[in-house]
Amino acid sequence: MAGRIRQSDVDEVKARTNIADIVGDHVSLKSAGVGSLKGLCPFHDERSPSFHVRPQLGYYHCFGCGESGDVYTFLQKMDHVTFAEAVERLAGRIAFELHYEDGGQASDHGNRARLLAANAAAAEFFEERLSSPGAEPGRRFLGERGFDAASAKHFGVGFAPKSWDELTKHLRSKGFRDEELAAAGLVSQGDRGVYDRFRGRLVWPIRDVTGQTVGFGARRLLDDDKGPKYLNTPETQIYHKAQVLYGLDVAKRDIARSQQVVVVEGYTDVMACHLAGVTTAVATCGTSFGVDHIKVLRRVLGDDSGIGEVIFTFDPDAAGEKAAMRAFAEEQRFAAQTFVAVAPEGLDPCDLRLARGDAAVRSIIEQRTPMFEFVIRHTLSRYDLETVEGRVAALRAAAPIVADIRDPSIRPGYARELARMLGVDLAEVSRAVASAGRRDRGTSTEAPAKGDAATAPATERPYSISDLPADPATRLERDALQAILQHSDILGPDLLHQAVDCRFGNQALAVVRDGIAANIDTLASPTGIDTLLADVPKPFAGLVQQLVVAPLPERTERELTAYVRGVVTALIDRELLRQKAELLGRLQRTDRTDVEAYGAVQRALVLVEADRRALRSE
Repeated sequence: MAGRIRQSDVDEVKARTNIADIVGDHVSLKSAGVGSLKGLCPFHDERSPSFHVRPQLGYYHCFGCGESGDVYTFLQKMDHVTFAEAVERLAGRIAFELHYEDGGQASDHGNRARLLAANAAAAEFFEERLSSPGAEPGRRFLGERGFDAASAKHFGVGFAPKSWDELTKHLRSKGFRDEELAAAGLVSQGDRGVYDRFRGRLVWPIRDVTGQTVGFGARRLLDDDKGPKYLNTPETQIYHKAQVLYGLDVAKRDIARSQQVVVVEGYTDVMACHLAGVTTAVATCGTSFGVDHIKVLRRVLGDDSGIGEVIFTFDPDAAGEKAAMRAFAEEQRFAAQTFVAVAPEGLDPCDLRLARGDAAVRSIIEQRTPMFEFVIRHTLSRYDLETVEGRVAALRAAAPIVADIRDPSIRPGYARELARMLGVDLAEVSRAVASAGRRDRGTSTEAPAKGDAATAPATERPYSISDLPADPATRLERDALQAILQHSDILGPDLLHQAVDCRFGNQALAVVRDGIAANIDTLASPTGIDTLLADVPKPFAGLVQQLVVAPLPERTERELTAYVRGVVTALIDRELLRQKAELLGRLQRTDRTDVEAYGAVQRALVLVEADRRALRSE
């Protein structure tokens, strides 16, 4: 596995990437003046554009919702990838070879890129073969389950020919070596040599959250196929079944927008849900829903507010109930509320859509049951509630479930519900719940949630342009800093140094000025803003980002130059005027008989006036 990407490569990829090209894949950008673009924010709904991009500086900021950052931040938030994945994606986009530290090798990324390319070529091969005469069993399977050609195309469903090595030969002709195909899990090795792993099967491409194909799931169709019903890609460098969710690539935007995800059990269930209008459905790939899946979903959900929903669909049989209990065991890793949706008559979403239509699929999601209620009922079903002994045993088993509910506002409600189900006094249930809570959490039943959903410590509120007062003095300081950050190249070193020596009345802007002063020699470099952001105290970093992208009033190149130099000159002139006033006051207080002191103040006044004349002449 590759180690940490070299910082020099991170900087180089960023410098070679135009942030407007990346943002432009998601947002329609229009000119907002020289060097500035704007569009509707992709992070919140708005009618008028407040999302600004500065390609020259590589930053964006939304003045509506406050989202801001560089091209890596944008990819992380839009496509829900890690920082390293964002760097690797952009490096691949510009064909830049990355180098890794901490024991990793540059070839690791190259291998990964080759495996992804092999899978992409295989996905294209399978999809094309679905229309071949030999794929009739696959087309019949899809048709019997209510999926037409357009549905198959949307999800990239394909067919693996019933051939020993048709895929292998095809990929060899594309330049892939047998070792690469084996590393991608596309071929197996036998006594007769290399052969296709998937043969005579319907194939679904399994894509990661960025949409890249990392593996496949293949369904048995033919009677003479003695393999398992579903055969998946084995564990590879790019495919880890515990970390991927089928359908997440097409569902992620609706999941993030609605803050709801529906977890189903199979590929056809995902297809059925999406076609029925439940476009937040995903499925695990040949494994149980686990901790790594939760981590992936939390990133896509933005799972930190507790207002999201995770809805599990399970078959109403013993296996489904077992799966539900496994999911409940990890329930508290979510901040979102969790639910269970069970279709009537033992139907999964695909069969339900076939039997009763799209509305029935949407209905079971709408009529979901809270996870805690489902688990409590499942727990009580194991006991004979007609006997005293059965009710006592059931209470002992169910009380820890109620005690484990994160939200203290709904815990009493479940205690009352449990008392009703058991037919016992509420006080008896409350005592059992309190006792279970003390055993699980020590003396407190209000401990923070376990795992990733634990509450983070509060941080100081970040500063924003909107917090600045509207008086002319602060406005001049703000406009000057904007000009300096966005167009230091127009100013030159003399004006820059004079500007950062000026006194600022607004303390937040003074902190930004101090940061610029400390990094003035690198400000115009490709990583100058990054260095500044890392240097200023964290609450002020957002203010810097806003000043970097805030639109300037002038539009033509000539007007822009005049404006930038003019506003910075006005700031310096204000400082010189302050110095003049201070010197005049000192002159009045100086004893004229002290010739040396009086003369020194007079000479300082002359120098200030000379500086003002020179400044104005520029």
